Amino acid sequence: MNKLIALICVISWSGFWAFGYLALSAEIKDQTQMVTAGFLAFAGFLTGMFTYIRLSRDTATNG
Repeated sequence: MNKLIALICVISWSGFWAFGYLALSAEIKDQTQMVTAGFLAFAGFLTGMFTYIRLSRDTATNG
């Protein structure tokens, strides 16, 4: 189960960085692209943090 959570963690952080870059580099005129990429980056951030905390908590309890 930890391998699956670790895989989700890596994919989430990759999505955070990729969509975060797209949100920051989008043209000011195209706000729908900027907002959509921002929401996807935020979702990647939340998922990445949740899985990272869960992995670190499991590691601390199991050693």
